[in-house]
Amino acid sequence: MPRILVIGSSNTDMVVKTARFPQPGETIIGGDFYLFPGGKGANQAVAAARIGGMVDLVAKVGNDVFGGQAVEGFVHEGINVEYVQTDPALASGVALITVNAEGENEIVVAPGANAALSPADLDLANAAFEAADLILMQLETPIETVLYAAQKAHALGKPFVLNPAPAQVLPDELYPLLSLITPNETEAALLTGLSLDDDASLPRVAEALLSKGVANVIITLGAKGAYFHNADAYFQVAAPVVTAVDTTAAGDVFNGALVVALAEGLDWLPAIDFACRAGAIAVTRMGAQASAPYKEELMP
Repeated sequence: MPRILVIGSSNTDMVVKTARFPQPGETIIGGDFYLFPGGKGANQAVAAARIGGMVDLVAKVGNDVFGGQAVEGFVHEGINVEYVQTDPALASGVALITVNAEGENEIVVAPGANAALSPADLDLANAAFEAADLILMQLETPIETVLYAAQKAHALGKPFVLNPAPAQVLPDELYPLLSLITPNETEAALLTGLSLDDDASLPRVAEALLSKGVANVIITLGAKGAYFHNADAYFQVAAPVVTAVDTTAAGDVFNGALVVALAEGLDWLPAIDFACRAGAIAVTRMGAQASAPYKEELMP
């Protein structure tokens, strides 16, 4: 089993289904309400564990019912929670999610304890860094913690994958430390300052990221699949055609599946195809972690 270290956020998702999104200042009557475990770090950890990875999670939760439930869920998924800390002063992170009739979502996150995950917390997980075959992180924790994690991984010669979500500008010194960056179209445009109007723009945007020092780039394209680019090759991988119910965490499932496939030694094309199929299954189900498929669902 590949050893995956995931560093990132843990949230509780409060989801309301509605026919359409409200306009500013408007109140509308929604439909069903759901309470799901979420957070990009936790989602990716669960996805990687269900796909077959041996996962260590570094995260921080509050001393409240949401934090306790999150840790219980990680244990149930077989994730090592030795490095999941409880902050006595802060609430656990929560996300308020609205899902419309097309399965699209709007999300507002209150970070809570996620905002307190510090470089010092990462030093408590040195053993996990040393044991990891691959390290995966996102941007729902402080950027100085992300940079420190990348520096630690680089010093150990460990592949470091960054899913740059939610979108924000990154420090220049971070890019050369990344083995792989996996933005979606919106994030790629923000990181490069270039418009991504159509598929013909993908090579130009990917090359702009490579010029910053990243070794490999995957731009996720939602229902259209994903685009890969490095110094040696570039290609697009199609995603299976499905009917979307909820796109929440589709990118997280893609990333969790991808890093396991890469850590198992798959080449880029089959690894990305595997991740696209996992993400396609996820959008057919409600919830974040709840939508992540198991490995047997992805076998031919």
